[in-house]
Amino acid sequence: MSNERPLFSAGVVGSMPRPQFVRDLLDPEKEPSDPEVFAKRMDAAVDYIVALQEAAGLDIVSDGEYRRRSYIGIIADVADGFLRERKNGLWWHTVVEPMRVARPGIAAGEARYLKARTDRQIKVCLPSAYLLGQRMWDPDRSREAYPTREAFMEALVPILRGELELLREAGADIVQFDDPHLCLFVDERVRTRFKNPDGEADLCVDLFNRIVDGIDGITRAIHLCRRNKGRAGWVGEGGYEPILPALKRLRVDQYVMEFTIPVSGDLSVLRQLPGDRQVGLGCVDCRGEVVDSVEEIVGRVEEALQYLRPEQVLLNPDCGFAPGNAADIPIDEAYEKLCNEAGAAQVLREKYG
Repeated sequence: MSNERPLFSAGVVGSMPRPQFVRDLLDPEKEPSDPEVFAKRMDAAVDYIVALQEAAGLDIVSDGEYRRRSYIGIIADVADGFLRERKNGLWWHTVVEPMRVARPGIAAGEARYLKARTDRQIKVCLPSAYLLGQRMWDPDRSREAYPTREAFMEALVPILRGELELLREAGADIVQFDDPHLCLFVDERVRTRFKNPDGEADLCVDLFNRIVDGIDGITRAIHLCRRNKGRAGWVGEGGYEPILPALKRLRVDQYVMEFTIPVSGDLSVLRQLPGDRQVGLGCVDCRGEVVDSVEEIVGRVEEALQYLRPEQVLLNPDCGFAPGNAADIPIDEAYEKLCNEAGAAQVLREKYG
């Protein structure tokens, strides 16, 4: 695990707001027909969002996930076997044939580009196998390819492990697996939809551990959120207690958790996490129009310091700023929030460093 980063490192969860320019680049009806023109324009967009994060003062940056049609859709870029559809401005992917890895290392390519353009640590995200199983397997259209959802998830393990290994080779500092569906098991309403919700959480953990087991030299993180609907809020509600047994079993270096929204539960749950893990503390609102002040962010972190050591804590927003490719959070708003996050990190370093 990489530990060479400043105390109270400030970063993002992954995605950044997409200007209409970037959305148009990914729209089949508007994207440039010349691949060189597309690459030049997309590179310029990524350079901009990296510069924005650096200017805000972040210690850990991403490429904003600008190159992806959706944050989970990258699997359909790596492997063939998916039907891609566009509905109401959103991209949907369904597995309809046995997967075949055709373009390995797409995420690693993102990492190499990012690493060549910043002196900050870099984070690249991958979807978890459980998340993909929940979103991309359809009982009618997928059954011929994979008879069960679980069979599809099993088939994803070696593909995602291969992508993780290539990310390590490319020099990514943090690889974060996104798994909001694991976090939804904090909600009793969600739990009642499953015959064995704890068994589902165990399945998620087992799949994850098989992907990351034995891959060192990189920080392995998992992002947990109650789904992010942008201005519309969230889906799940409840503290992390119901999934604590699952979280403790994860072979992970860092938990990326949300605590800013009012339905995320009490920070005291942090005392029950393994003491050798880090926490990417969600201390900045990413959904609403409110811009948390430096003082408010410092206060949230100091509350967490009742249960964590300073070296365990990293600062980030609750979730990505563009969880769906049609999310509409103003980029200047995100910039102001990240500036305050970085300002809070500096205050905390001066006080506890």
